[in-house]
Amino acid sequence: MTVLTTEPDAVPAGEEPPDTGERHRLTAVTGLAALSLDAMASVAYGPEAIVLVLAAAGAHGLGFTLPVTLAIAALLAVLVASYRQVIAAFPDGGGSYAVAKTHLGARTSLVAAASLVLDYVLNVAVAVTAGVAALTSAFPGLYGDRLWLCLAVLVLITGVNLRGIVESAKAFIVPTVVFVGAIFVLIAVGLFRSHPVSTVTAAGHASVVAGNASSVGVLLLLKAFASGCSALTGVEAIANAVPSFRVPRVRRAQRAEVALGAVLGLMLVGLSVLISRFHLQPVAGVTVLAQLADASLGHNWAFYIIQFATMILLALSANTSFGGLPVLLKLLARDNYLPHVFALKADRQVHRHGVLALAVVAAALLVFSGGDTNTLVPMFAIGVFVGFTIAQVGMVKHWRLERSSGWRGKALLNGFGALLTGVSTAVVTASKFAEGAWLIVVALPLFVAAFVAVHRAYGRIGERLGLGRIPEAPHRDRSLVIVPVSSLSRLTSEALTAAASLGDEVRAVTVCYPDSEDRAQLHALERAWAEWDPGVPLVRLACERRTLGRPIAAYVRDTAAAEPGTRVTVLIPEAEPERLWQRLLQNQRGAVVAHAVRRETDAVICRLRFRL
Repeated sequence: MTVLTTEPDAVPAGEEPPDTGERHRLTAVTGLAALSLDAMASVAYGPEAIVLVLAAAGAHGLGFTLPVTLAIAALLAVLVASYRQVIAAFPDGGGSYAVAKTHLGARTSLVAAASLVLDYVLNVAVAVTAGVAALTSAFPGLYGDRLWLCLAVLVLITGVNLRGIVESAKAFIVPTVVFVGAIFVLIAVGLFRSHPVSTVTAAGHASVVAGNASSVGVLLLLKAFASGCSALTGVEAIANAVPSFRVPRVRRAQRAEVALGAVLGLMLVGLSVLISRFHLQPVAGVTVLAQLADASLGHNWAFYIIQFATMILLALSANTSFGGLPVLLKLLARDNYLPHVFALKADRQVHRHGVLALAVVAAALLVFSGGDTNTLVPMFAIGVFVGFTIAQVGMVKHWRLERSSGWRGKALLNGFGALLTGVSTAVVTASKFAEGAWLIVVALPLFVAAFVAVHRAYGRIGERLGLGRIPEAPHRDRSLVIVPVSSLSRLTSEALTAAASLGDEVRAVTVCYPDSEDRAQLHALERAWAEWDPGVPLVRLACERRTLGRPIAAYVRDTAAAEPGTRVTVLIPEAEPERLWQRLLQNQRGAVVAHAVRRETDAVICRLRFRL
């Protein structure tokens, strides 16, 4: 037997090698810009989430802002260290899904995947609505159009990501640098202030601080810790998108992960130090970050730079989901848990179907919420903490199986992280259940059930196709091609010519009805057929009812039964109009015949499209 092969990487002399797509992948810097926007922007609401919970215990409770933030920073360090190991152990991406699939079983991996999918989708909706909320706060006249503004921002981000992940990363480098730089300037200047230089922003707004409590309970501290952990969403995004980095992918992704953790941790701790230093109290209608900018820099142009940078970064932080979710969907599709179309890449290394699916679902959430952030926030962050916990538990098992140098310390670190994130998941779910978290509790098992259903469907398809087994040797059967016709035209001639090249025998069939008008048309067709004499018999299929597909399917079925060993092919000629709108002028007879034959017989269906 002769096997012909071609070398896909061979390049003719004098020609440039083809672009492998590396130039469309991420470096450590562009990866940090493209995939860390969610985490970076979370400093706008993370510290505020802590303060709002502690405000229930009055000024005494607010004194625990820094200790709670330090605990969150410690958890951040644990997560970054863990995800560095995840990146090295699972360079194909997937994060908690890949870890769970390898070490915790298929069902647990699907829970991790479902939690990540939900978090990614909610991140887009929350980020866009929060960014638009900052805009409408600066320009109240736009408040009534906030939903349309949200959808416009979503369309813009989707369009940028369809251009390619590198293009989107480059577009987001400047806003990220401006925001991070502005926050560090705010912190640095504030550390040299003994008191706020301005309180204009908070003036005239009602304080939300309750009366002073004599003590602060453990449950309140746990709730503040869990709420503040919303600042950690996005930490896993780099581990999920390792294949998007340039070679060496693992090293670049690990550098980006460490940089993300360092920058985020410094910003969170720095802002919390200033909150304690200035004794800031949350007020209605003004963000804590705005108060900090006012107190540290004054109510001037620097204040507005921080506000606009925050607004832009919150809107653009949705890009984290567009970078990570399509890669996760690709892995799920590759494992037969999603339609395989999600595994396809466009020419710019973009999983286009994943990007579009994310945009459509996020748009539905925006419409559902009316562009209101507060409607979405209660559902946010639960999914990612489920993923955090599963990833940490999976890495504990990974170290136990690997038993490399220092494995006990690494396993202990991951086990401690799993305990912290598990407690956070329980506290967040319990405290926000009635506010909308119940939707996530319901959605998670539904997503898992959908993944399982798709997997079973692919399993049945694979069983029928004999995937994974050596098929029988090909052999030549006698072939019969049946061509449905209703009139004589160039299309009929092309169809019979194609049929003659496909089969040993060709038969044309036409359906006739008892109406006098139909009989007259049939006689005219038979006379024209006899005059034309194409060398192909025209078979008349009588039918009492005005149906087209069933009599043809019945004839095909009877022919196959009468001639066993004959491979029957139904060739359906169709005209393809020049313009798309002209398809509305067609009668769709070909689709009707194809559907009937496909449903009622095992014949091969060939639809011949003749371009006009």
